[in-house]
Amino acid sequence: GQSLGDNVAMDFPSGTNGDLADLVAAYPLAWLTNNGPAGFFATPLPLIAETGPDGAVVALIGHCSRRNAQVAALRADPRAQILFMGPQGYVSPALVSRPHWAQTWNFAVATFEVTVAFGEDSETLPAVRLLTEHAEASQGRPWQVEDAGERLPNLLSRIISFRATVHATDARFKLGQEEDVDVLREILAAYPDPVMAGWMRRLNADRLDTDDAEAIIGETG
Repeated sequence: GQSLGDNVAMDFPSGTNGDLADLVAAYPLAWLTNNGPAGFFATPLPLIAETGPDGAVVALIGHCSRRNAQVAALRADPRAQILFMGPQGYVSPALVSRPHWAQTWNFAVATFEVTVAFGEDSETLPAVRLLTEHAEASQGRPWQVEDAGERLPNLLSRIISFRATVHATDARFKLGQEEDVDVLREILAAYPDPVMAGWMRRLNADRLDTDDAEAIIGETG
C-alpha cells in the first residue's frame, strides 16, 4: 500500500494508509484530547475513519454528550489530538532461542492532529447510524438505530456529532519489523495472542513471503 507520507514520525515503522485505516476500524475507541484555558480534557469515544482516494484517513466521525464540558472547550478552540491504541503486548525472551536476545514490547498506535467541527442537529442521526452499522456488521441480524423506537428522539437530543479533520498523522507500527526473520518466525510460532500475531504477520508479509519463496526455490532447485 501507499506510505503514510512525510507528515508521519518515523521513530518506528509507519505501515501504510491501509494499515492505519484498518487499525482505526478494528480498534475504534480513541481518546479525544485537547487543552485550553479551561484545562485539559480527554474523552474516550468510538470513531469512524473517513478516507480519501489514496486510502489515507482524512477525518474521524463521532458523537458525544452535549453535557460534556469538552464540547464548549472545542468550540472555543477546535484544535485537538486523537489517540488510538491498537494491538499491544510483551514479547518474552522465552519465545526466542537466540542467546542474549532481550525482551521487547510490540504495539500499533496512532495519533492524529485535528480540528473538530460540531454538526447541526440533522447530522447527528447519520453519525450515529455510521457507527452503529460499523459495530453491528458482524451480527447475523444487525441492530439498527430505528430499533430504538420512540426512545430515539430523546436519545439523539442528548448527543452532538462532530467531524475531526486530520492535519497530521503519527502512526507507529512496532510489530517485529526490526527483528531478523528467524527470530520473528520463532516469536510468531509461540506468541500467545493470535490477534497480535496476525498484525505482526501483516506488517512483515513482504519479508516472510520472500523467505518462503527462497526456501521453496532452494528445495526444488
